[in-house]
Amino acid sequence: MLAAGGVRAQQMQMPAQEPHHGMKMVPVRPEYPRMGRAQENAKSALVTLEQVQKIASESNPTLRQAQAEIRAANARQQQSGLYPNPTMAYTGDEIRGGAVGGGKQGFFLQQTVVTGGKLRLSRGVFGKDVKLAEIEGEEQEMRVQSAVKMAFLRVLAAQELLYARRDMAMIAQDAAETARRLMNTGQADETEVLEAEVEAQRMRMTARMQENTLREEWRSLAAVIGQPDLPLTMVAGDLEKGWPEVNEEEAVETIVKESPAVRIADAAEARAQSFLVRARRESIPDIQVRAGMEYNHETLGSVPFAKGWEGTAEVAVQVPLFNRNQGNVGAARADVDRAGQEKKRIALTLRERAASAVDQYANARLMAMEYRDEMLPRAKKAYGLMVERYGQMLASYPRVLDTQRKLFELQIEYISTLESVWTNGIALQGFLLTDGLEAPARPDEVDRPVRETNVPMPERTMSPGEGRRRP
Repeated sequence: MLAAGGVRAQQMQMPAQEPHHGMKMVPVRPEYPRMGRAQENAKSALVTLEQVQKIASESNPTLRQAQAEIRAANARQQQSGLYPNPTMAYTGDEIRGGAVGGGKQGFFLQQTVVTGGKLRLSRGVFGKDVKLAEIEGEEQEMRVQSAVKMAFLRVLAAQELLYARRDMAMIAQDAAETARRLMNTGQADETEVLEAEVEAQRMRMTARMQENTLREEWRSLAAVIGQPDLPLTMVAGDLEKGWPEVNEEEAVETIVKESPAVRIADAAEARAQSFLVRARRESIPDIQVRAGMEYNHETLGSVPFAKGWEGTAEVAVQVPLFNRNQGNVGAARADVDRAGQEKKRIALTLRERAASAVDQYANARLMAMEYRDEMLPRAKKAYGLMVERYGQMLASYPRVLDTQRKLFELQIEYISTLESVWTNGIALQGFLLTDGLEAPARPDEVDRPVRETNVPMPERTMSPGEGRRRP
């Protein structure tokens, strides 16, 4: 492509500045930036968003972790409600051997009778864990889908930027070759040539860096869909169409009220309340029942016959005199208070991060519309007029290249802004859930949230005059 830039530079020389050579004027065809060239030049079938979403639903390990946690929570609930097993045992007392004999031998059956509805309450506590695991599963699906969309759109933006960067390198190469020709005719000095060559080298380096960026974004996409060895392929899509629709006025309240993080916090509070009720019942003593039969080998006075089989029975209750589970009750009450405050913290965290994301989305959307509707059309018109003036021998070729360079710089800024529109819009639509490889939390984890609202906090959307995030 750089060689093609050299050919174009030869076709667009400056005959107006070299009249003594009698050079014939060569018509110049304007070359404008456009989207979709990566798809046009793809050597294999394009990858679609639907395809990578399907792969992610089948291969992303966090989704299977979430399902495994649901199964584990159901199993723990089942176990918590099972009745204690009975105890069967042999018993012996005053056993004597030899000719004397005597003593008692037999068996007994012992059972703990659980009182106070403690098993039912335990099932209720672990039932809340099942609910938490189910919400975690739903949240993880949202998280993965949002992460896949964001990674896909970043690949799409990276491949668009790659072609724009290559165009910039071609323009810089044209400028360097033109400067050398002007120096040969005495219309430029060596300083101008060196500056143009440095700029051309910088643009080539930037284009190569963008190739690395594209590979990096593809690896991120391949990782989040669970296929890290997937070879680099161009993706299908249009950054300019179908922007995420976000109501900027209602987005924050919607996230604060409907986010899975809020549902998880509600379920965690309900679990803490259930555990408090269960802890209060713990002081109600269970009943220990024991019954059995013993064979008594002692003789009945002077009669040489053993006393024979005798029944035994015991009923025991532990008296909650010192330990009434008051420590665990106090801890459970504190956990309820903590869970209530956690709900407030989650709401505030969501509000803070949603407000930041809405601000970035609004700024990016405003900038994208300004680029699309105002700046780029004007820059294209200026470039077209400059080409016409060059054809009329009223402008120099370096002026044409400079105008074209500014046009492509605006195109690069436009693409980066479109990427910001998409990523922030997807984050808002996905309730700020963006990390598709973060493992789902377990219901028994104490310091659960923060992960539920882990949307990255990127730099604020930059104005057109500021540096961009990427090369």
